[in-house]
Amino acid sequence: MKHHAFPATAGMLQRRGVMRLGLAAAALLLAACNPNKPAFSSVDVTGADYAKGFELSDHNGQLRHLSDFAGKVVVMFFGYTQCPDVCPATMIELAQVKKLMGADGERLQALFVTLDPERDTPELLKAYMVNFDPMFLALRPTLEQLPLLAKDFKIYYKKVAGKSADSYTMDHSAGSYIFDTKGQLRLFTRYGSGASVLTADIAQLLK
Repeated sequence: MKHHAFPATAGMLQRRGVMRLGLAAAALLLAACNPNKPAFSSVDVTGADYAKGFELSDHNGQLRHLSDFAGKVVVMFFGYTQCPDVCPATMIELAQVKKLMGADGERLQALFVTLDPERDTPELLKAYMVNFDPMFLALRPTLEQLPLLAKDFKIYYKKVAGKSADSYTMDHSAGSYIFDTKGQLRLFTRYGSGASVLTADIAQLLK
């Protein structure tokens, strides 16, 4: 996993407190050095040469590109519908963020990209999204697209066998990418950052 930029997975979600404090302190220090640069709580990855776009079908069967959401901040999370905790918690958090944004909530687009297209049919993904927000979209790569997509977005995923062929789980990266209103990758937010923190970062991108 050491070749992945963000190797934190759903099975490796401890040891976050000290790291968050360190990131916050670093952000404050950078802000002091350059008062014109926004001080984000999330990891600032502006200028990254990866995760620049995609061409994937959504849960309605419509082909989607990052450019479709111009004018909106896009938060992109990779997971799967059978995920017991990390995935639903992340989507609930994004729904909370949208509410906290008030009228600007319409300028937020959450994208859930399945890492389990074998089980996550378009119908299942559509039903899953409705649990969080009717405007949230699920994207479904094909089995052929998935490895290349994961490589391009530096996403770790691995099928973990269960007691039966259909009861497997997916170990996977647990953070989200955030794109600004021009479709440029700006931030990486780790799992569990909190709705208020994420809302503040998105508000800065909307300025």
